[in-house]
Amino acid sequence: MKSVFSRGRAAWMGVCGALAALAVGWGTAGLMAADEIARQTTKQAEIKTADGKTSMHYVLYLPSGYENNVDQNYALVLFLHGAGERGTDLTKVLKHGPPKLAESKDFPCIIVSPQCAEGQRWEAAALSQLLNQVERELRVDPNRIYVTGLSMGGYGTWNLIAAEPNRFAAAAPICGGGQPDTAEKIKHLPIWVFHGTDDKAVPHSASEAMVKALKEAGSNVRFTSYQGVGHDSWTATYNDPVFWEWLLSQERKSK
Repeated sequence: MKSVFSRGRAAWMGVCGALAALAVGWGTAGLMAADEIARQTTKQAEIKTADGKTSMHYVLYLPSGYENNVDQNYALVLFLHGAGERGTDLTKVLKHGPPKLAESKDFPCIIVSPQCAEGQRWEAAALSQLLNQVERELRVDPNRIYVTGLSMGGYGTWNLIAAEPNRFAAAAPICGGGQPDTAEKIKHLPIWVFHGTDDKAVPHSASEAMVKALKEAGSNVRFTSYQGVGHDSWTATYNDPVFWEWLLSQERKSK
């Protein structure tokens, strides 16, 4: 089956044009109360841990036409938020990135935006279980699963692709950091890294170290450094139609 991107590239380019035209308005969108989330729904997954079972709550976006196009599988974007959005109030997850944009913009993909518990960090094992459940319940194209995240979610992105290097079609860690010694495992994966040079919360050098290790391993990693930008390097990234075109055009390849 052809991917959504290959079958409908012209339609997606139209979406990109609309995203570019409306990018200014994204920064002023307000949050909705939990019972008012209309374009996205709240869900939960049962996660097994060393201490038993727990629930991971998440916000789910389904593209227009999903219910009717029963023979079509869709790309999936997993979004990992930063430390400030942890807790039990799912409206916090709508504060930044793809779930914020999906409140008012149409995307041609499934978007899954889980919430990390207060005081916790993203754990690759739990996220893998979440993806397993979503793949069982929805029509997901297994060759077009992507992960992106900001700050703590940037770290989570690096950790997840290192734990499951052959699951994803592409990754986009933003203002995060990882373990350079994992570069050999993930060198085959299309990765686009973003970071502000004046970031005081997570040093720019954290991304530089990962990019350096990947390049030394033979990766074609991309790196965008926002000159003079502080910690918020995600707004410009997620508002850029070029980023979305790149991400959704990637397909998983055999090593």
